Amino acid sequence: MDKYTKLLQSFSQFSAQSVPQHWADLGCGSGVFTEALANMLPSQSSIIGIDKTLYTLNEKMGNQINVIFKKADFVSDDLPITTLDGILMANTLHFVKDKGNLITKLEKYFASTPRFIIVEYEQSIANRWVPNPIAFLELKRLFIKLGYNNITKMAELKSAYGGMMYACFCEKTPF
Repeated sequence: MDKYTKLLQSFSQFSAQSVPQHWADLGCGSGVFTEALANMLPSQSSIIGIDKTLYTLNEKMGNQINVIFKKADFVSDDLPITTLDGILMANTLHFVKDKGNLITKLEKYFASTPRFIIVEYEQSIANRWVPNPIAFLELKRLFIKLGYNNITKMAELKSAYGGMMYACFCEKTPF
């Protein structure tokens, strides 16, 4: 199991592991975290990888998960996705200035309960690689403000670039 799959490993406690799911990976890049998510989803699931740069992703990943790539800017474009069970945003939210508006905009793409997996750097000071950082406590406050009632840090991983990365599960369940 690679280090990115380990970072997402506890996701299985938040998800039905026998029912196929439909996820999107926003800002998927070359598919490193797409593959990690594919290792966590039940067979017959699917992932749509979305990035503003054109990438070629493997059509089958992990547990024989179907993967489709779509070229789009997840911040400004209307996305070619519907009825999602979840959205993965791995090292992409720190490129977004107005995170609250983006999360609210993305909620329309869910089949029912909005569920996010966020992977980010545990830092508060911007740099050229992380222009709009969001440490876990700030992320938690943001999601609480948006009405999410299940915000759980799943794991941490030492970053190859210094500091730590964290993976967080965020869900807005009806009361």
